[in-house]
Amino acid sequence: MDMRPEPFVPPAPIPRTVPPSRLEIIRTVFNNPLELWGEPSYTLPWIETKFLKERTIIVNDPGLIRHVLVDNAANYEMSEIRQLILRPILRDGLLTAEGPVWKRSRKAMAPVFTPRHARSFADQMLYKSEDYVEKYSGVGEEGEVFDISVDMTEITFNILSETLFSGEIVTESNDFSEDVDSLLHRMGRVDPMDLLRAPPWVPRLTRIGGKRVLGKFREIVAKTMALRQKKMRKNPGHVPQDFLTLLLELAGPDGLTMDEIEDNILTFIGAGHETTARALAWTLYCVANSPQIRKRMESEIDEVLASGAEPVEWMDRMPMVRAAFEEALRLYPPAPSLNRAAIADDEWTSPDGKTVRIRAGVTVLIMPWTLHRHQLYWDNPRAFMPERFLPENRGKIGRFQYLPFGAGPRVCIGATFAMQEAVIALAVLMSRYRFDMTPGTKPWPVQKLTTQPRDGLPMRVTRRVRQ
Repeated sequence: MDMRPEPFVPPAPIPRTVPPSRLEIIRTVFNNPLELWGEPSYTLPWIETKFLKERTIIVNDPGLIRHVLVDNAANYEMSEIRQLILRPILRDGLLTAEGPVWKRSRKAMAPVFTPRHARSFADQMLYKSEDYVEKYSGVGEEGEVFDISVDMTEITFNILSETLFSGEIVTESNDFSEDVDSLLHRMGRVDPMDLLRAPPWVPRLTRIGGKRVLGKFREIVAKTMALRQKKMRKNPGHVPQDFLTLLLELAGPDGLTMDEIEDNILTFIGAGHETTARALAWTLYCVANSPQIRKRMESEIDEVLASGAEPVEWMDRMPMVRAAFEEALRLYPPAPSLNRAAIADDEWTSPDGKTVRIRAGVTVLIMPWTLHRHQLYWDNPRAFMPERFLPENRGKIGRFQYLPFGAGPRVCIGATFAMQEAVIALAVLMSRYRFDMTPGTKPWPVQKLTTQPRDGLPMRVTRRVRQ
């Protein structure tokens, strides 16, 4: 008899059994697109749909995903609706740029994010994590409630600021996480005008409130750039050789324009840490509801820390910690949808002989949210089961059935950076403290730009008592 406890099934929308009306679609896409999808999205390899005369193919088949994102990636551009949402915020940042602008930016930034260079940030990641958790040092025996969603945004911002900008991001307030949340809430959601494909000059009433925060972020970037440029002029031999300096040194006719540099700095300040922050919060929440998993993670962390292993080694020496984070990425992918549009007619034939024809202009929607919970590709897909990602089981997971960082030419440039950051932060947090549920903790996943908990994630933090 199997005496293992049933795995925790965290909250998520139940697949619809009845197709929504046109009005329901608009309302749901505006409020929370995760609640839109029906059973076919979680059970079929692909689905063809039509809304407001626009055809969309929802793709879950790993082979077809590879075709779109890798094998014939040149035939697929960013979809119009995605750009209508993101470009007003990020303009020609790495997430939204296309064509020659994207190629220049990607090439320019690649050296900073090679796995070897990313590993060189490990000591800074550890230092900033240890510095941040001091905020919990005053908790008593009963513990204290913190909004972990906010805290993870702050800790990842601190790490990003130190590693990529040498701590020189010019922020003048302590409400950075609130500003990020406001920016994503106001600007990072679908407006009805987007669904109607109204041109960019048509006002998006839902985003008016976000322009002030966006302006604030732009001001932060401008001041940060100006401060570093001043240092580069006055004392060029003593300037931090970090991401910020690298970008500014690439300014010129053969490199990046100043506007492109500003857009990429904003992309990393405003969104570069956001995805990791959300996944860390979801990890702590799922672990709090999985006592056996937490026990294994704590034992692993204690053993590695006691061995004196350098932080650059932790990702390999803490397989359960890494697996828990990867499982949280599966259940709550920070980027829940990847939107493309076919440039020319295309077709793909599956191994069993079924052919999918994709006409020019058709939107191709690849959704990690449904793919990661799909019944064809995962056992017990709605359950939190980190063991899926332990080294002995990883070989069972296909490359294109798990896409927390995307795939193909536009795969997330910071994937290794994010994974290392997450393992180090979790190890520091869980080596000293326990994060437990409160009676009021009833998170619900909402898609803004990222998958985040509605109304935050209050958790009780107490000091760990080692046995």
